Amino acid sequence: MKVVETYNQPAAEVPLLTADDLLRLHSEGVRGELVRGVLHETMSPGHRHGRIVVRLVAHLFNFAEPRGLGSLVASDSGVWLERDPDTVREPDIAYTSAEKIPLDADIPGYPEAVPDLVVEVKSPSDSRRYDHGRGRMWVDYGVNLVWVLYPETRTVEVHSPDLPVAVLGPEDALDGADVLPGFACDLDSVFGARPSTE
Repeated sequence: MKVVETYNQPAAEVPLLTADDLLRLHSEGVRGELVRGVLHETMSPGHRHGRIVVRLVAHLFNFAEPRGLGSLVASDSGVWLERDPDTVREPDIAYTSAEKIPLDADIPGYPEAVPDLVVEVKSPSDSRRYDHGRGRMWVDYGVNLVWVLYPETRTVEVHSPDLPVAVLGPEDALDGADVLPGFACDLDSVFGARPSTE
């Protein structure tokens, strides 16, 4: 997800917003994240990005839902990570165990539970460095497993606390590790059919 800072004023002149302000702006059609009270707009990442997210959500949902393991959200849902000033970030996909958010919970705004798994999919306008940085950011906030997907190379960075970043290639499979034990899916089923070389 590409994030663009909305304000070009010096930091002292930027009015700080709250998570409630962000929720109101979303209802008015403004897409964005809040970083320590400062709004950062998000741009639509495009069709390919959306299809990859849907494919992976389907795999994760079909694994987690029948087992009652936890909840999945995608795109604009947001996670409330810091207060005063507020930080609300939007992963492309977030899985949170039922121990942190009960399956029958009805949260109208942003949950404050840190997800167990976060997925980010590189948008065409993102740099690899930017997306790598988002992967590390989620780990710093306490996420146990982060997958950063790169559609152009059909590779995935796997970020985990206290471990070096692992890179999966096109022939590899995603593994739920300790977060979703037993979950696995091959990358072709996530990225879709390989482009024809003819």
